Amino acid sequence: MKILRDILFKASIVEVVGSTNLAIERLSADSRTLGKNSLFFAVRGTQVDGHAFIDAAIERGAVAVICEELPVQQHAQVTYVKVSNAAAAMGWVSANFFGNPSSKLKVVGVTGTNGKTSVATGMFDLFTKMGFACGLLSTVENRIGSEVIPATHTTPDSISLQGLMNQMLERGIGYCFMEVSSHALDQHRTTGVEFTGAIFTNITQDHLDYHKTFARYIEAKKKLFDGLTSNAWALVNGDDRNGRVMLQNCKAALQYTYGLKGDADVKGKIVENSLDGLLLQIQQKEISTPFVGKFNASNLLAMYGAATLLKQNPDAVLTHLSMVGPPSGRFQRLSRPGCPTVFVDYAHTPDALEKVLMTLTETTQGQGHIYTVVGCGGNRDAGKRPIMGKIAAQYSYKSIFTSDNPRNEEPMSIIQAMQSELSLEEKVRVVLMESRAEAIQAAFQLAQPQDVILIAGKGHETYQEIQGVKYPFDDVQEARNALNNYNA
Repeated sequence: MKILRDILFKASIVEVVGSTNLAIERLSADSRTLGKNSLFFAVRGTQVDGHAFIDAAIERGAVAVICEELPVQQHAQVTYVKVSNAAAAMGWVSANFFGNPSSKLKVVGVTGTNGKTSVATGMFDLFTKMGFACGLLSTVENRIGSEVIPATHTTPDSISLQGLMNQMLERGIGYCFMEVSSHALDQHRTTGVEFTGAIFTNITQDHLDYHKTFARYIEAKKKLFDGLTSNAWALVNGDDRNGRVMLQNCKAALQYTYGLKGDADVKGKIVENSLDGLLLQIQQKEISTPFVGKFNASNLLAMYGAATLLKQNPDAVLTHLSMVGPPSGRFQRLSRPGCPTVFVDYAHTPDALEKVLMTLTETTQGQGHIYTVVGCGGNRDAGKRPIMGKIAAQYSYKSIFTSDNPRNEEPMSIIQAMQSELSLEEKVRVVLMESRAEAIQAAFQLAQPQDVILIAGKGHETYQEIQGVKYPFDDVQEARNALNNYNA
């Protein structure tokens, strides 16, 4: 229980109506989850405006409301706090309510279009193997030590985020590694978090349905670095031209780059790249790893650089880094003797798809054909559909365009958009199949044992979202079943 006046620090208060000498037991921005002595945040979202639910929140136990507009009709027994930005206020108030747990943890945020999950999860695994108690906040799952907590967003809302960090602190966790999405930064979900360090992986076209322009997308990512204090460190991908942009106006005292080409503070070189893994040189020392591909070499450099910035012994980092493997659904390799080699990957952007297909092209070296099963999500950036279709057709011997998470769109309209800019020659090598399960089965029917099958787009997800309903569906399990039933 906290007193309202004590948790309003940094909330940018415009006006207060009522007493702030109130006991607060619960915070929520969802009027359906309130109880006695609750504080309700009327946040303006992309779909609904929390101001419309103020009365409902009061009926369910809210004794105080934080809002951007004071309601015309007010309840005498309720305190109203008008602020300039309710979402930002929720971040600060949540941090205050839970005792600012991030200031007592070493919190490392990872942002970028691709690689966030691999780097954050890899850091969690690395530091766990090195003997530290760690927490993880990621797209795949949230973890407090060995306890797994299902993830609903790449980055939780600020109340959940601060609550999870508080639980980490109570259980003796010292390090928290977290993915930080552009949505989260734009919506102030990380406001109130004190970051020890921040990592930038890369940036390519994605989420333009939300951000509208690429410039605004970059601006959202940059907020992570703009918010760092002089006590923090920043580590950016020097091979991405926007890496340096992230450091503009950044107050972090330590600012470093990592890269495979050109000058970088953390320098890497690929010695050998095969379907079995990478032989990688980091700071002139070799490391063998089960990760595959140039993009994963870059991710490994980020992990190494961050670990050394967290003051870990470089040789110990390399030793333990060699034992870290890719997370579920991130270029996950599945194989069985006498069967095609399968990779399941979350690649759902043009850049990510091209990188994994380029990697497969380089590592197969003409020894087998590449079959790609891929789709695009509904109610998301439609502009990337023909781009992804083109990439799949160019790099694959045969592609099967199928359903991903169509959400509220018709699956075949999305699939048709994917092939809309293909040449006649490319269309001949493309099959359209609405059923994702049948598409995966078809790939195995076409492929020979020496071939490679890429199943792209959903990765770790264990569902398909169709017309507002989530149906069980797991690319990894589908691939395993197909491998077990494969007949050349």
